[in-house]
Amino acid sequence: MKYAQVRPLLLVLVLPLVAALSIYTGLFAVLELATERSDKIAAERQTHLAETLISKMQAAVAHDQESATVWDDAIRNVRDDNADWMQANLGKWMFTYFQHDRAYVIAPDGHAVHVFASDEADSAKAYQQVRDVIAPLAERLRARLVAGDDIGLSDQVLSIGESDLSVVNNHPAIVSVKPIISDTGNIQQNPSEIYLHVAVRYLDGSFLARVSSEYQFDDLTFAWAKSSEEDRSFAATRSADGREFGYFSWRPFAPGEAVAQSVRPALGAVGISVFVALAGMGAMVGVRNRKLRQSRAALEHLARHDTLTGLANRAWFAEHLARVISGSATTQSNAVLFMDLDRFKQVNDTMGHPVGDRLLVLVADRLRGIFPGSVVGRLGGDEFTAVVTNVTSDQVSRLCEQVIDSMRRPFEINGTPISIGASIGVVIGVGRDVDPSDLTRKADIALYNAKAAGRNRFAIFGPHMDDLVQDRRELECDLRLAVQNRRDLEVYFQPVYAAPNGALYGAEALLRWKHPARGLITPEVFIPIAEECGVIAQLGDLVLEEACLAAQRWPDLEIAINASPLELRNEAYALRVIAALNKHRIDPARLEIEITEGTLLDSAGECQRNIAALRSVGVRIALDDFGTGFSSFGRLQYVAVDRIKIDKSFVDGFDSQEADNRAIVEAMIRLARAKGLKTTAEGVETEEQRAILKELGCDHLQGYLLSKPMTKDAFDRMVGTNVIDLQAKR
Repeated sequence: MKYAQVRPLLLVLVLPLVAALSIYTGLFAVLELATERSDKIAAERQTHLAETLISKMQAAVAHDQESATVWDDAIRNVRDDNADWMQANLGKWMFTYFQHDRAYVIAPDGHAVHVFASDEADSAKAYQQVRDVIAPLAERLRARLVAGDDIGLSDQVLSIGESDLSVVNNHPAIVSVKPIISDTGNIQQNPSEIYLHVAVRYLDGSFLARVSSEYQFDDLTFAWAKSSEEDRSFAATRSADGREFGYFSWRPFAPGEAVAQSVRPALGAVGISVFVALAGMGAMVGVRNRKLRQSRAALEHLARHDTLTGLANRAWFAEHLARVISGSATTQSNAVLFMDLDRFKQVNDTMGHPVGDRLLVLVADRLRGIFPGSVVGRLGGDEFTAVVTNVTSDQVSRLCEQVIDSMRRPFEINGTPISIGASIGVVIGVGRDVDPSDLTRKADIALYNAKAAGRNRFAIFGPHMDDLVQDRRELECDLRLAVQNRRDLEVYFQPVYAAPNGALYGAEALLRWKHPARGLITPEVFIPIAEECGVIAQLGDLVLEEACLAAQRWPDLEIAINASPLELRNEAYALRVIAALNKHRIDPARLEIEITEGTLLDSAGECQRNIAALRSVGVRIALDDFGTGFSSFGRLQYVAVDRIKIDKSFVDGFDSQEADNRAIVEAMIRLARAKGLKTTAEGVETEEQRAILKELGCDHLQGYLLSKPMTKDAFDRMVGTNVIDLQAKR
């Protein structure tokens, strides 16, 4: 009887209880394991995020500084010790707009010429608190400036800099040092005499509040030492030498624990409704997994997309193109478009990088509208790309026309219309047996052809374009051999005559390349190739040597040579010229070096240093093709030259009915005289041009009317009867 009574109890109570406990224990163990793993992953992600935010803030502080340090006005006002200007623009404005807590302007001798501190009224004390932190950063930056180090510069980063994490007035802080440099290049600066701007951004206070709010860090604080609380996460703040000096601390996001807390009550009722408990647990675990997937998807999106525009980045674009090609049918046509914005650099230079970045975002929006359903990417700078599948040549042409028309329409930023354009290179591949890298190469070649044809247009790749590239490579190889063997290269000399009396004054040395198969190749063709393949210095040395030999043969004449901007950017160029003159015992005053206005755009200042060194020993400098460059009259106020050469395009204009060219040339000659410069007119081809230039007071003439370039032997035969005494010509 007792057994019979126990059996129902066992079946009704004990076994269900054991089963319920077993299920509960198993589920509880699984839940706790999942909770621990999920919370660990979430905590690791938050720690990585905190470290990333600190690193990005370092870059952001340096970027913020460039809005005021890459500025001609800043150089002038700092040099003038304009305290009010520095307070308003380099201190208070940076605090108000970017929340920089402190700013210092450091003179070349290391002392602070201006101090702004939002938390300290005593300027001397404010500088004393941070001087030991600034000093090594400033010293490293000055060393890089003097060495001409430009590592890290890009379209977004305009100047080099140094930064570190340190302690400032008992605050963890980012300390960033940037040089105060010219944005136009109009102001020449000695690297050792450049003023530095220091920005200090505290990593507690407002920074903590913003990070906590935007990234949902619970109870985010900063402490100098780790606390003993086990339920907090930490991210160390480290200086550049790896020293830890503080910790960010927060209560970690615990998605697993949140799930577990909501599931545990359901597990308590598992004996009543196992299915309900399991369903509740499954639902909550699903929420957790969904959050993790969303977080992973966000990280993958950042890894594959351009952070500014949201378009595909280079890596994702290449991966997508390869996938499109591998999945194509045999007869399927796919197009790759490379798009480059015209005049974008001008926008950046004149309106600033923030406007340039905003413009890129607007361009990306328009491209998305033109290519719906296609992957559009940004390769960097102002270069964009797109892949269009199942497309015909006519459809691609219409798409290109849409892009060009769209880019022509002005973009409005801050109420200002901005006009740019676009050049497009296109390649169409058929089927899956094409190489993705070959398609991108051909699209780039087509883009080069579109630009060469005048920009604001598109070009579809054809075999002839590949031939052009191959032809250029062959020319490059032949030019290397010609330079190496010093064959097929000959220096011609074009006479220069005095305008008042027609006497022979001097000669310009001009390099000619007589290709054994192609015949005479003009400098307009082979000089750019020489610059790209790195043999321009050897060509320059060849011309310099021949010019010195010519100067020995014609002791009463002055000799002119041309110098490439790349040559002048070589720190040893002036020494090479002076050594050649000494070797042949040539008076430096008899040599004139012609430079172009592009030379003056050297931001590092090496060209100007070479020019100054050459002029200091007596070598004269002439500004060639004057009037056709980017600055001309305005730039002439700041350039140390001895002569301007009036471009042929202005001389040709004398034969037209318009008086503009004559007035322009007259203004050039008057300006040169006012500056104490000589003038030479190029491209004189008619007696009328000669007469006008003589009337306007031009000093010297050069052109086919007077003489074409000739070999040194022909020049030798001519010299004997036409040379007048050099002193009389001066």
